[in-house]
Amino acid sequence: MADERNFRSTYYEKVGCRGVEERKSLEILLKEKPLNLTKLTQFCIRFTVPKIHRTVLWNSLLGVTPVYDKSREYVMEQRVAVYNDLLKALKIMRIVDETTPTSRVLYAMWLLEKKQLYLGRDITQESHFCNITKVLLEIFDNDIETYWMAKSLYDYSEEVSLEMGKLSDLTYTILEKEDSGLYIHLKSCDMLTALPLADWYRSFFAGVLSEPALIRIWDKICGGAIKIVVFVMIEILRMLRRRVLRCVDQKSLFECIDSIKNEQETADMIVNGAIELWQQNKGHEYIPQSKVKALS
Repeated sequence: MADERNFRSTYYEKVGCRGVEERKSLEILLKEKPLNLTKLTQFCIRFTVPKIHRTVLWNSLLGVTPVYDKSREYVMEQRVAVYNDLLKALKIMRIVDETTPTSRVLYAMWLLEKKQLYLGRDITQESHFCNITKVLLEIFDNDIETYWMAKSLYDYSEEVSLEMGKLSDLTYTILEKEDSGLYIHLKSCDMLTALPLADWYRSFFAGVLSEPALIRIWDKICGGAIKIVVFVMIEILRMLRRRVLRCVDQKSLFECIDSIKNEQETADMIVNGAIELWQQNKGHEYIPQSKVKALS
């Protein structure tokens, strides 16, 4: 029966029926006043968000815009004012100018707002905030909304950091269960614990997978399904199984994984497999504390 359902779902998706039904359902939810964040979260968990509605849905779930439509104009005016004040301050201090990449500008704004922009702070250094922002800038056109979404997603990144011990253990456990041969090879070559899981998980694989594929994983992240990062990692290793088994040191392994950055078809297959494996393992049951607070 499960195989039959999977077949039907795949068929409906190919002919476009499923997508139309999902879009109509989401449009009904987005017309509710006030917006029901619980229902919208469930939609993100179950389905891929239609591109046309992604801005509105992500802004709502990430707390950028309020659920009450009467408050949205005022709230956005305040967010615009804060954004402009931060940007003006950075320009006065000559920390950014017209040539500074937008992702770095937003990073400097965040540092300033967090009171972490001390004298001599290098805003060109690698950071999870910057990695997340670069992806968002590829998806959305509004830099102001992007800044506020980046802040919320970075809060999720911080929660991933707090859960890294459990997430790492879960990664090793599931990999051993799903592919013991791959697990044994990586462990015997001292490559398993060398994987930079903290960096990849905290940036939600920004820079590892291509943006068109990555965005489907981030739909789930916006719905609070942080644990899905574990299954993305598992699928990366399984998709590259033959190449990984030929790797005998950390350098060759990282080069192998880095090779998929520009392989769109491979990235799509990884994401499809990750979502399916995550659903099989009831990955949607974990919701971060920031999401719980937002929904309460």
